Amino acid sequence: MYKFKLYQYSIAFGACLAVASCKVPAVATLGDSKPIPLAYGNNQDTTNTSNMPLHEFFKDKNLVDLIDTAIKNNKDLMITLQDIEIAKSDIRVRKGALLPTVGLRAGLGVEKVGRYTSQGAGDASTEITPGKEFPDPLMDYTIAATANWEADIWKKLRNSKKAAMSRYLSSIEGKNFVITNLIAEVAENYYELQSLDSQMDIVKQNIKLQKNALEIVKVQKEAMRTTELAVQKFQAEVLTSTSMEFEILQKIKEAENKINFLLGRYPQEIPREKGDFLALEPSPVSAGIPAQLLANRPDIKQAELELAAAKLDVKVARAEFYPSLDISAAIGFQAFKPSYVFRLPESLLYSLAGDLAAPLINRNAIKAEFSSANSRQLQAMFNYERVILNAYMEVSNHLSKISNLEKSYDLKSRQVQALNKSIEVSNDLFKSARADYFEVLMTQRDALESKLELIETKKEQLNAVVSVYRDLGGGWK
Repeated sequence: MYKFKLYQYSIAFGACLAVASCKVPAVATLGDSKPIPLAYGNNQDTTNTSNMPLHEFFKDKNLVDLIDTAIKNNKDLMITLQDIEIAKSDIRVRKGALLPTVGLRAGLGVEKVGRYTSQGAGDASTEITPGKEFPDPLMDYTIAATANWEADIWKKLRNSKKAAMSRYLSSIEGKNFVITNLIAEVAENYYELQSLDSQMDIVKQNIKLQKNALEIVKVQKEAMRTTELAVQKFQAEVLTSTSMEFEILQKIKEAENKINFLLGRYPQEIPREKGDFLALEPSPVSAGIPAQLLANRPDIKQAELELAAAKLDVKVARAEFYPSLDISAAIGFQAFKPSYVFRLPESLLYSLAGDLAAPLINRNAIKAEFSSANSRQLQAMFNYERVILNAYMEVSNHLSKISNLEKSYDLKSRQVQALNKSIEVSNDLFKSARADYFEVLMTQRDALESKLELIETKKEQLNAVVSVYRDLGGGWK
C-alpha cells in the first residue's frame, strides 16, 4: 500500500500573507549615547598600563604566586567558567534548531471496528490471501523513519543562534572581568597584610618605649619627684598598647584567611615580604585615553555583547508575527502481520507534508513578548552607557586619589619625623622635671597614631595604583 500526502495550502498561504501584511509593532529606537571624553584632564598620552602583564606590574614574587594560585583555584572563577559552558551548550541548542529533526519510530497497535460500519464492511470483504478473511481484530505493525524541519524564512532561528553566540562571548568577557577583580582583591589583601605586619612592629616598638618610660617614672616616684598617679597612667598606657597588639594579630589572621579564601584553599600562613613597608614604592601608572577603555575593560565589552544579543532578540520576537513553514516526512513499513512488514512494495509507506501557519486572531502573547524584548533591549543599552560612565569615573577618581595621597603621604612623613623628635625632647624634659608625665604620654600617643596613619596612607597609595590597573582593564590578558 502506497501513501503519499502533499498538503494543498493555497488557502492557508493566502491567510498567512494576509497576516504577514498586518501591522507589526515598531522596534524601539535606541538613543544616541553621549560621547566619551577624549582624555582624563589634560593628559593626551596613549600609553596604557593595562597592557602590562601582571607579572611585570607586580614586582613582589610572593604576590604574583598568590595571584597565579587564585586564578587556578578561585571558586567564583570556577562558577563563572561553568557559565561559559552553559552558554556554549545554548549555542548548540540554537544551532540544532536550524537542522532537520530525524527519528526512528516503531509501533504496535490493535484496532477492532464494528462489522456494520463502512470500514468494518470494507475489511470483511477484503481478501489478502485466497480463502482467508481479513484478520479481526486488525493488528498494526509499523517501523518508519521520520523527519521534521522548520524552514527559517525570516531568519528567526539564525538570529536566535547569533544571540546565543553573543551571550557566549559575553560570558567569556564576564570571566575576564572576574579575573581582573580577583587580581586586584588579592593584591589589596596582600598589602593589607603587609601593613598589619608593619603596624605590629611599630606597636611593639612603642610598647618597648612605654615600658622604658614606666621604669623612669617608677624611679622618679621612689625619689619623690612624681606620684603614684603617673606610675598608674604609664602602666595603663602599656596595657593599652599590649591590647592593641592582640587586636592586630586577629586582623592578620583574618587577612590571611581572606587571601586563602580567594585562593580556594583552607587556612595557612601566607608567605610575604616583611621588610620596611613604608619603603615600598607604588608602580607608575599611565591611564592612556578614555577610548581605550572600550577595548580593555571586560565589563564594557560584556555589556556591548549583551546589547547586541538584545537587538537580535527583538528580531526573533518580531519574526513570530510572520508565517512559519514546517515540513515533515516519513518513510518505512507498515502491515497487519509481522511476516508482511518487509514485503515490498505492499508494506511500503511514505509521506511528505508542508504546513504554513501564522497567528491570526489571538496575538497578545506574541505582542507581549515583543514588547518585553524591546524593553530588554533598552535596558541593555542603558546598562552599556552606565558601565562606560562608571568605568570613566573609577579611573578618574583613582587617578586623583593617587595624586592626593602622594601629597598627603609627604606631609604625614614630616609629621612622624617631628613627633619622633618630640618624644626624645619630652623624655629629656621629663627627666629634668621640666615637663610633666601627661605631656610625655600625649606625645607618645600622638606619635603612635601618626605612624599608624602613615602606614595606612602607604597602603591606600598601593591600593589606589592596583585599583587604576583594574579600572583600566589590566591583568586578564
